[in-house]
Order: sequence, then structure tokens, then C-alpha cells
Amino acid sequence: MDIKQQLEVIKRGAVEIISEAELVRKLEICQKENRPLRVKAGFDPTAPDIHLGHTVLLRKMRQFQDLGHEVYFLIGDFTAQIGDPTGKSALRKTLTKEEIFENAKTYKKQVGKVLDLDKVKVVFNSEWFTKMSVADYLGLTMHVTVSQMFQREDFKKRLDNQQEVSLLEFMYPVLQGYDSVYLKSDIELGGTDQIFNLLVGRDMQKDFGQDAQVVLTMPLLEGTDGVNKMSKSLGNYIAINDTPGDMFGKIMSISDELMFKYYTLLTSESLEEIKKLHPKDAKVNLAKIIISQYHGAKEAETAAEEFTRIFSSKELPQDMPEYMLDGEKSVVDICAESGLVKSKNETRRLIQQGGLEFEGQKITDIAAKINSSGVLKIGSRRFLKVCRRFT
Repeated sequence: MDIKQQLEVIKRGAVEIISEAELVRKLEICQKENRPLRVKAGFDPTAPDIHLGHTVLLRKMRQFQDLGHEVYFLIGDFTAQIGDPTGKSALRKTLTKEEIFENAKTYKKQVGKVLDLDKVKVVFNSEWFTKMSVADYLGLTMHVTVSQMFQREDFKKRLDNQQEVSLLEFMYPVLQGYDSVYLKSDIELGGTDQIFNLLVGRDMQKDFGQDAQVVLTMPLLEGTDGVNKMSKSLGNYIAINDTPGDMFGKIMSISDELMFKYYTLLTSESLEEIKKLHPKDAKVNLAKIIISQYHGAKEAETAAEEFTRIFSSKELPQDMPEYMLDGEKSVVDICAESGLVKSKNETRRLIQQGGLEFEGQKITDIAAKINSSGVLKIGSRRFLKVCRRFT
């Protein structure tokens, strides 16, 4: 593609490019020298699942790949031990190396559903940070001032509320900035909440005598609640490893307004054509497209048929997992042991939110127990057939 065509692809869905003139200049230089741009995006392995919110950046990275540029998928296994303070109202719980390693193991396989793994460069920032001395780390702090740190809205808000900000948290944007220096990135991608960290990298590159990276920010994707940024901790996420049925139901639950944002950021569909469809048909189409990306077209069609059968005909799924019950057991234990819900805490939260039913009756007590056969319904999409074993 020529530069004008590349810009059209790069700018789709983007919030801000700092700066577009510099991006054009870099594209012109790379075209003249017949070399690709080095495009970087970092992901801290703080949880094992990658969700659709993460894929907003991954899809933009894939676009750069398709344009012939060199993409670096940076796994922040070192910086994850600090935890990105962005948007946090309190000190973050630090993760152990073991937790980070377990989470990072799943990342490469998952991102392969979006990126071309034959062309992506997967790097871990522990590769360079574990080789640095204390003096090296202290030297990095010279490139960022305390007054710059206090310009961050989240830090300022916490201090105004007399909440602590640790020196360790100050180090996060410094280390993220050095990632850009080490990789000599031409472009760094991030969410709009990452702008401070991205600009630190840009300034630090100048200090190290490098050509400053272009910063490209993408919107934050709201979760299924339509309000908050998609997040596992808030329970409003759609994981790319979710089953096709769960993924279909979650997508169908989003608002019509949010649906168009999902189309823009998660697909390549023409919005003009989508707007001609009935909202329900458009949403079904969206669900099929997204499920096809991560599970295949056949699974998407099956999920659509199952959704229609259950919710239009008010029928139960044909293929429900079963749980054999001996005597009496708590609902929390049943959900966790069956694997239908990922943790006991999540089950308790679902009960408090009114999201569990047994044989059509809503469960309101987190200590509730079951001692008979029946169907346990979690949310509007998950079902478990409880079978009482009699001896």
C-alpha cells in the first residue's frame, strides 16, 4: 500500500496519534530504505485469560503486520511484579514470579488467534531488566521528574484523598519507557489510559539519542455492563477462550450503542452496511463474526442455533454438563467443583447479584445447599444438570 492507504488502515478506530506528521515521516523513511517500522505493545501477564478488550490492541498490531511492519509483542513479566498503577485507586497487590509465569504460559497460544505468530516477535522484559544493576536502575530515574509523576491524574487523585502512592509505583512508567529504548521502537500502541506511560517512553528515547516513537492510542473497550472498562476483576469480560455458547450469549447481552463500538474495534466490517440491519440481526452477525475469529465458523453457527433454541423457545440446552450429587452440598461448592464457575468467590458474587437459579427459583443465600436433582442456571447462558445419586 502507498502511505495514504496505510494511514487509513492505521487510523481506523484510533483515538490519538502523537504525531501524525511524524508517523508519515517514519513511513516515508521506511519506504525509501525498504525496511519495516518496529511496532511495540506491552501486556503484563496479571491474569491467564486474554479478553476482547486486549484484542483491540492485538487487532491493530495485526493490521501493522499485514502492512508489512515488524511487530513486538512484549510480555511484561518483570514489570508485572510491580503492577501498572494506571487507573488504580489504591496500592496494587504484587504478583509472585510463579503466578506471572503461569499466566504468561497461555499468552502466546492465545495471541496466535489474532497475530501471525510466524511474523511476530515475542519478547519478555525480564530479558534485559534482570541483567541491570542497582546503579542502572537509579540512572533511569534521572529521565523522569517527580513533578511529571504528579501530573498523572490517578496519582494526584490518590494524594488528594490522602491515599498512599509508593515509590515502586513511580518506577512502572520508568521501566515501561526503557522497554521502548531497549527495543528502539518506532511506534508504541496502548489504551487511552496509558498515554502517560507511552509519552515517558517517547521522552526517554530522545534522552538516549533515539528517534522518538510515535504514540498511538486506542479506545478502552467497555465490558458487558456497558459502563466499565472490560476487566476480569469486574466480571464484565468476554475471554477469547470462552466457549462459543458463552461468548454468543455475552455478546447478545450488550447494548445496541456498544455493539457499534465492538464492530469498529473488533471487526473489519463496514459500519454503513451494518447500520442497514435490524439491531438484533446486527448483534447476531457480530457474535458470529467474533466467535468465528476464535473458534471457527461452524462453532459460531452452532452457538447461534443453540442461543435461538434456548431463548426464543425457552428450552434447555441439549448438551448440559452433569454433576453427581451425594447427599447435600453447598451451591458454591457445586459450581466450583463442576468447573461451571471459575472460583468460589465468583459464585458468591453471582449469587449476590441474583445470577443463580435452581429449578427456576432464584438463589439469594450464599450458604444455600442443594440435596435434590435439578437444573442449576448460572446467568442466562450456563446450565448444570445436578443428578442426585441414591444408594
